[in-house]
Amino acid sequence: MKMQEVRKIARKWKVNVRVGRSKQDIIRDIQVMEGYTACFGTKEECDQYDCMWREDCIKQ
Repeated sequence: MKMQEVRKIARKWKVNVRVGRSKQDIIRDIQVMEGYTACFGTKEECDQYDCMWREDCIKQ
């Protein structure tokens, strides 16, 4: 997912999207707001099949 799309989703959740914040940090904040663990980019395997970030996360 492109950064522009991530920022759009983040704004819906009222997550800080100021310049200089990494995509990873923004996505982790969104994950927390969604009720998930802030785990984007921290695991080699994912058991959260309903996570919208899964595809980007696993290919890192």
